[in-house]
Amino acid sequence: MALRLADKQAIVAEVNEAATNALSAVVSDYRGLTVDQMTEMRAKARASGVYLRVVRNTLAKRAVEGTEYECLTETLVGPTMFAFSQEDPGSAARLLKDYAKEWDALEVKALSIGGQLLGPGDIDRVASLPTRDEALALLMAVMQAPITKLARTMNEVPGKLVRTLAAVRDQKQASE
Repeated sequence: MALRLADKQAIVAEVNEAATNALSAVVSDYRGLTVDQMTEMRAKARASGVYLRVVRNTLAKRAVEGTEYECLTETLVGPTMFAFSQEDPGSAARLLKDYAKEWDALEVKALSIGGQLLGPGDIDRVASLPTRDEALALLMAVMQAPITKLARTMNEVPGKLVRTLAAVRDQKQASE
């Protein structure tokens, strides 16, 4: 069934909006996946804040034109599925990495973060990026470390004095 011009324009506008608001993008080849597998992956994508869309290559090229994901146009060959991370940069990469391990038919073609084109071998690096909550927890641990060290050091001064006085007392009792 052929798409009307209005439908094509709506698809381009929708994908362009998703690309404009996305933190990262992953392009993959979905050839060989069953409908049940695609449905499962779409449900998981919605739950993890990933915009997942199968798009014709000509429409995809128009949709990413003018965005930081324009570098992905050279990888748009064959059946193409876009995954845009909306909440944290590694969520789309984590999703597709997990499913690519589970299903051999799913093949990652390329990914992009901040306008930089990365190869499919870099998916592990991007997937290991911390989520927003994990990054905040790491930041808070780093910020709290000097204060904790200072408190322990300040607490050590009276503790050392008490241990010294106890040693002097024990020595005097032993000499009597």
